[in-house]
Amino acid sequence: MNTPPSTSPTPGQLRPFLPILLLLFAGSGCAALIYEIVWFQLLQNAIGSSAVSLGALLGTYMGGMCLGSMLLPKYVPRSAHPLRVYARLELGIAFFAVLVLFGIPLVDSLYASIATHGFTGVFLRAVVAGICLIPPTVLMGASLPAMARWVETTPEGVAWLGFLYGSNIAGAVFGCLFAGFYLLRVSDMGIATYVAALINVAVALISYALVNRAEYAPAAERAAVETPPPDAGAKAVYLAIALSGMTALGAEIIWTRLLSVMIGATVYTFSIILAVFLVGLGLGSGIGSAIAGSRARAAAALGWCQILLAGAIAWGAFALSNSIPYWPINPLLTQNPWFNFQMDLVRSLWVILPSAILWGASFPLALRAAARALRKGQDPGSLVGRTYAANTIGAILGAIGFSIVFIPWIGTRNSERLLMALSMLGALALLRSVRFTQFVALLAATAAAAVLLWKVDDVPWLAIAYGRRMLTATGVGRPLYIGEGMNASVVISQLDAGQIYFHVSGKVEASNEPFDMRLQRMLGHLPALVHPDPHSVLIVGFGAGVTAGTFVVHPEIQRIVICEIEKIIPPATSRYFANENHRVFTDARTTMHYDDARHYVLTTGEKFDIITSDPIHPWVKGTATLYSKEYFEICKQHLNPGGVITQWVPLYESDPDTIKTELATFFEVFPNGTIWANDINGEGYDVVLLAQNGPGTIDVDQMQRRLEARGAGTASESLRTVGFTSAVDLLSTYAGRAQDLKAWLVDAHVNTDLDLRLQYMAGMGLNFNNAPLIKSQIGDSFRYPEGMFTGSADALDKLRSELRR
Repeated sequence: MNTPPSTSPTPGQLRPFLPILLLLFAGSGCAALIYEIVWFQLLQNAIGSSAVSLGALLGTYMGGMCLGSMLLPKYVPRSAHPLRVYARLELGIAFFAVLVLFGIPLVDSLYASIATHGFTGVFLRAVVAGICLIPPTVLMGASLPAMARWVETTPEGVAWLGFLYGSNIAGAVFGCLFAGFYLLRVSDMGIATYVAALINVAVALISYALVNRAEYAPAAERAAVETPPPDAGAKAVYLAIALSGMTALGAEIIWTRLLSVMIGATVYTFSIILAVFLVGLGLGSGIGSAIAGSRARAAAALGWCQILLAGAIAWGAFALSNSIPYWPINPLLTQNPWFNFQMDLVRSLWVILPSAILWGASFPLALRAAARALRKGQDPGSLVGRTYAANTIGAILGAIGFSIVFIPWIGTRNSERLLMALSMLGALALLRSVRFTQFVALLAATAAAAVLLWKVDDVPWLAIAYGRRMLTATGVGRPLYIGEGMNASVVISQLDAGQIYFHVSGKVEASNEPFDMRLQRMLGHLPALVHPDPHSVLIVGFGAGVTAGTFVVHPEIQRIVICEIEKIIPPATSRYFANENHRVFTDARTTMHYDDARHYVLTTGEKFDIITSDPIHPWVKGTATLYSKEYFEICKQHLNPGGVITQWVPLYESDPDTIKTELATFFEVFPNGTIWANDINGEGYDVVLLAQNGPGTIDVDQMQRRLEARGAGTASESLRTVGFTSAVDLLSTYAGRAQDLKAWLVDAHVNTDLDLRLQYMAGMGLNFNNAPLIKSQIGDSFRYPEGMFTGSADALDKLRSELRR
């Protein structure tokens, strides 16, 4: 019978197991990223996708990882074989992941019943995120410290820990791309969860199988040495790696925001950007591990790495302001999204990779620097746990601080400057005591960093306004307003001919052009006139305020509730679109709520006569929650009997399958739904979906009498300015109804909260210009809606005649 050795295996003894250990950590990282994407999508349905909600999600996710890294060394005895502990952690992650999948609907319903706004509401969002995410993320955070106990804290052993960390990141890259480009595009979040859970189980079974083959000394035969409090040198290392984590997540927040503006904020863009960050971290981890295994002065190497980071951050800022926006790329040259994905990948690498490599190298260098302070026999798990916890705490502060505080307070330009300053602070904490020649080099590096910091430029306003279409936009005019809010960047511009455009994060969202004005007025006037006596209305999305403003000229409306996610939008657009939106922002009947629309509708106890929804394009990541079956069901529950709902659907930048999904999902909840077209020169552009909560007809004569009774300065004038001179004119935009489109929609996918596949479909059809084709296909099913319109024979004859054109 073999006697266990008195020490942990040496690196030489572990070498035969290294390939399988790298594979295990890669599998664990792959599963973790699949879970991260799934959990964030599921929880955003409940607590919203505003910056505050995302901050709560990121904070609790990384907080759980931090907690796990600190708790394992304290509560799991060193006598337990690391592989056995690792296997149990993986099984626990799989169990809690499946539990989260089934438990989130229950948490959603409980949260909706007690949710409030203000600070208490933010606290409740964090509690919900914590209930769902803390159990599995604690186990995730404990995995690396658990395996660290199998390795002595020698230079080579610490280097191996860096390689395991890098392997975990490599798996995360695959998981990110696998989930973002395949799993969630072709299936749903349930299937993705089961796939990730199977990976965890496979990792656990392989780990169990290795336990009897891999030697490990029980704690009783090891030197029982308690880990002392960190000395000054170790504290400097922990401070530096915390600042490194803070700058890494801060830069990820800033650069993801700016890159998504420039290349399109689809789910695929976010997957590419995250994958590039992870690739850089993985490469850097390998480089840092090699350096850590051969360099005695790891703390100095870590310090110079932070100096290089300041320069790399400056490069990223320069690339985003002076390089990427001017690359001669026309994204509309191909309808094949995979070609554009390749260019998106190259642009992301150009901006992110240098910094990400240095962030990745920082962790193994920090491990090596902190290990020098440990005495022989001390717990390696504690070393890894402390270092990982410091890095994660910094990451939490970076994610929350830059998304919620710094970007809306000082803007992206000054936030990038702050990142550079924090990197230099981390370097100075480590390089306080250096030789004269090194001091001169440090002084020169600090001066160079100060110059680079001063040279950081703003991103061009054209990039914020037109995004991916910047170089193809013509007659762009001049900016009237540029603002960076917590959730979005905003530009208001004016063309040379006088038209005013409202841009959000690289997209034109509204204007006072005739075709946009007609759509915005239709979204408001149609439900206001179809409903026989409306008193209250909820508008989802303020935009230019034109849709909301249509209700101002309807005197029977007593309450106008507007939900807008970005606080800087209503004051800005109200200044430049005051005439078009009838000054709705300052109207006495108006109440503003600054919140994610899905979250507000879910948590409000109020019901309305009218709900009109004008969100951003469905290809934008996160918007699919406002086009899901469950969202429409929530809206239906908040409509009074006989209430009316309208929903904007753009036919441009889309394809037939995407439009079918949007229509089929709406009609699944509102089987009496109808379509109303906003065409340009007779060709399709966008449509308004309209439905009533319960059976109802449209009285043409009553609508006309209501318009005529109000005279000048009211709804009739508001409609006349966009080309509608009568009720018949407005109703002649009717283009179809649900029951007539059943054959066309027979194979359409219904977008649900569990899959949110609409955003994946829409992201693939972004470059299509199929609006005329889609309008034609809808028109092929057109039939006059017998029984839907009522009124005098003369009015109905006129309407029938108009609809036959």
